Amino acid sequence: MRLFTDLSQAALDEYFFKEPTTFNKYTPKNELAYALAATLYMPATRPAIHQDLINKKHAGLTSVVICLEDSIGDLEVEVAERGLQHSLHKLRQDISRGFITLEELPLLFIRIRNKEQLVRLITLFKDEWQLLTGIVIPKFSSIDGEEMLQLVSDLRNSGHELYAMPILETKEVLFKETRMEELKRLKGIFDKYAHFILNIRIGATDFCGLLGIRRNTSTSLYDIAVLRDCLADIMNFFQRAPNHYLLSGPVWEHFVSKEKVNLLSNQTEQIMESSSFMNKLPKEMRGFIAEILLDISNGIIGKTIIHPTQITPVQALNTVTYEEYNDAMDILNHSNGAHGVMKSASQNKMNEMKPHYDWAKKIELKSRVYGVLNEQYNTIDFFQQLSHDRRHRAHAGEAKYQL
Repeated sequence: MRLFTDLSQAALDEYFFKEPTTFNKYTPKNELAYALAATLYMPATRPAIHQDLINKKHAGLTSVVICLEDSIGDLEVEVAERGLQHSLHKLRQDISRGFITLEELPLLFIRIRNKEQLVRLITLFKDEWQLLTGIVIPKFSSIDGEEMLQLVSDLRNSGHELYAMPILETKEVLFKETRMEELKRLKGIFDKYAHFILNIRIGATDFCGLLGIRRNTSTSLYDIAVLRDCLADIMNFFQRAPNHYLLSGPVWEHFVSKEKVNLLSNQTEQIMESSSFMNKLPKEMRGFIAEILLDISNGIIGKTIIHPTQITPVQALNTVTYEEYNDAMDILNHSNGAHGVMKSASQNKMNEMKPHYDWAKKIELKSRVYGVLNEQYNTIDFFQQLSHDRRHRAHAGEAKYQL
């Protein structure tokens, strides 16, 4: 698997100074954590999961969470569990028949409901675990979260290469009077199992639900004072060097309708020629892009998505620019103590070796997965071009390509 696999070699040469590298579930954890990119959630009751994956329906999709929790009804749980087992079984059959390889599949995760369900799945699944990269643990709490991490640890000890991704979304994390103690307890738990915690996810929808509010298409998570305050504390606890965790961006619940995507496809040339490209996009996409850029500024990598039209913005905007990469490599290459500060190669900033060292390491890791753009492109430019390319193929009849 690799980001931008739908691009031709000519397109990769045009856009990238350093192309994204390939990865799979066995890639080292520190690099794999960056590879989730736009993580698409889909309910386990969806009948076409197996077919969508085999047909590579969504261009560029690199990670999928099959949800057994909030996206399915309480009365659908048993059907969902059996359906998920059936889908994974069919995937294994197709791999054994040579229709697809494990490396071609997106990284697959399942989101469980609770400890009791995980215990059932451990009994229900056999070879299906070989297809999975990990388990997403929602509403992670210091009360019972460690028990689920221990179950994942037991699965790993039995020979399954699995990771855990806890989601922070409980009232104990959100409410001011309990937050500090809960984050301290969670940090202690995570540190015990850090070797297989791939990233920490943030449940913005549940947080909003606890407050009885809902974001509109122009309101990012960072615009809501209580959520911004909570997110800042989560960052403070879990992004500190040297034992930092990668945080993944929360879901943006608004997506572009099929009718608007078709309209964009019909108008794509005019939009591309417009100097106000962003203003021509649907408001759902403009707010989404604004939040991604704020995620990146705050050190958050990748994002939970609920619709395939959200894949391209997350991928494109997380690419590393030529200037960022040069700064990072200059810092890493001159970190032996001989220099304290150097003027950047772009002649527009000072690179300080000690304060910027951890940032540089993150940029170098990110560059392996997302690639480094050629000097003439910034991330917005690349987003425009990638959106144009994918829409053009969709308009030409390649239905699997999305915005």
